[in-house]
Amino acid sequence: MPENFAGELNQDVRTQMVDLLNKNLVNMLALTLAVKQAHWNLKGPGFIGVHELLDEAADRLREGADLMAERAVILGGFARGTVEVAADKAEMDAYPVEVSDIKQHVEELKLRYMFVGGEVRKAMEEAGDAGDEDTADLFTEVSRTLDKDAWFIGANA
Repeated sequence: MPENFAGELNQDVRTQMVDLLNKNLVNMLALTLAVKQAHWNLKGPGFIGVHELLDEAADRLREGADLMAERAVILGGFARGTVEVAADKAEMDAYPVEVSDIKQHVEELKLRYMFVGGEVRKAMEEAGDAGDEDTADLFTEVSRTLDKDAWFIGANA
């Protein structure tokens, strides 16, 4: 059985895609932890609805991160998704840890969703330009989910 299943992609493209997937993986992990931080600490009117929404959004972020990590391995690389790597490499702004107001959490999360979504859309284009349509499609799927959750979260402002 082959070491990877990336079809006809050459090694340079595979390496480029593994790096791109890992770059976005750490941002997804950082966003997941930001969403959980808000989930655990928010207070105010509408608490239970937002609390439950954030738990579901974190699950979808983990699913997107899982897709990225598995694709990196399929391409013959390693998924680099430990908390230590994410803390070192994530490009998303650090999430404030002493916030409880729902509206402030919503605003903080919207900003981070916009950033991570923008990075995923750049990755989608880069993967397509490199000729890796499967990875581009993966980023498209993740982008749609990010946009939808950003909209749901932002509707609580």
